[in-house]
Amino acid sequence: MHGFLNLNKPFGFTSHDGVAKVRRLLKLKRVGHAGTLDPAATGVLPIALGRATRLLQFLRQDKAYRATIRFGIRTTTDDLEGETLLAQPAPELDLETVKALLPHFQGTLQQVPPDYSAIQIQGKRLYELARKGETIAAQPRSVEVFSIEVLGWRSGEFPEVDLAIACGSGTYIRAIARDLGNALKTGGTLAALIRTASSGFELANSLTLEELEIQVQEGRFQPILPQLALEHLPVIALSDSPARRWCQGQKVEVSESDWAAPSAEGAGKTTVSTANLVLRVHHRNSQFLGIGQVTRGPTGLVLSPKVVFADAEGLII
Repeated sequence: MHGFLNLNKPFGFTSHDGVAKVRRLLKLKRVGHAGTLDPAATGVLPIALGRATRLLQFLRQDKAYRATIRFGIRTTTDDLEGETLLAQPAPELDLETVKALLPHFQGTLQQVPPDYSAIQIQGKRLYELARKGETIAAQPRSVEVFSIEVLGWRSGEFPEVDLAIACGSGTYIRAIARDLGNALKTGGTLAALIRTASSGFELANSLTLEELEIQVQEGRFQPILPQLALEHLPVIALSDSPARRWCQGQKVEVSESDWAAPSAEGAGKTTVSTANLVLRVHHRNSQFLGIGQVTRGPTGLVLSPKVVFADAEGLII
């Protein structure tokens, strides 16, 4: 079994827990995930099955969340799972004041990861050091937030705002909650988080572990085809002989007119003036062969294998 699973991770599960449960349900050894989700977060966790684990690095990097931020609270973990450092009511805070600051949290930002995070410093993860009482400040990292939209507001002693956030890989929503609270001088922490999209997978099409178990028991589960998860990449189709040689690990000559634009951007040919382009490789009969990279050789452009997904002997010609 090779392909992807769009898992709706439940509350309280680590991403590793989700992988372990899928591994047991499907009786597979090779299972991996893209984009770690905190235990207190729910939603989309892309899971790779079998040989598709080698394709995780080529998935889209964009993500989307529904987040609830509670003001007047600061915690050690920047969410409600941690120890409370500050609980100071902020009944005077209003939505317009919050809205006025949101543009400062969009675009390319320098963001300091939470103390309790999986970032490694000196070979140790920050959450491991924090649990031992060791405080080591993580260096700011460049992250990208594409958009923030207000979904709801609840006033009171500890007001809450619901936000829809679209961002790039590596963005900590807990850090946005912390920094927004600091900017408002009230303190803020993440009260709830749902990932609504990740790497091209959408929450509306996800499966819970219970739904997956039922499908497996009834023999109905089918993984998502790798080529569908990689539709954002340009595609090149090889004829019989080049396809076989490429699947055997050989480079094949190509031209700039051989590959098509990603299907998400519309059909048709596209040309590029630079090499080092990563492509989704197919046989001309549409069989998915793997991932290749175009480089410039002595006599022109060549397509090298990066991940060969199809066995040359099993090639359907």
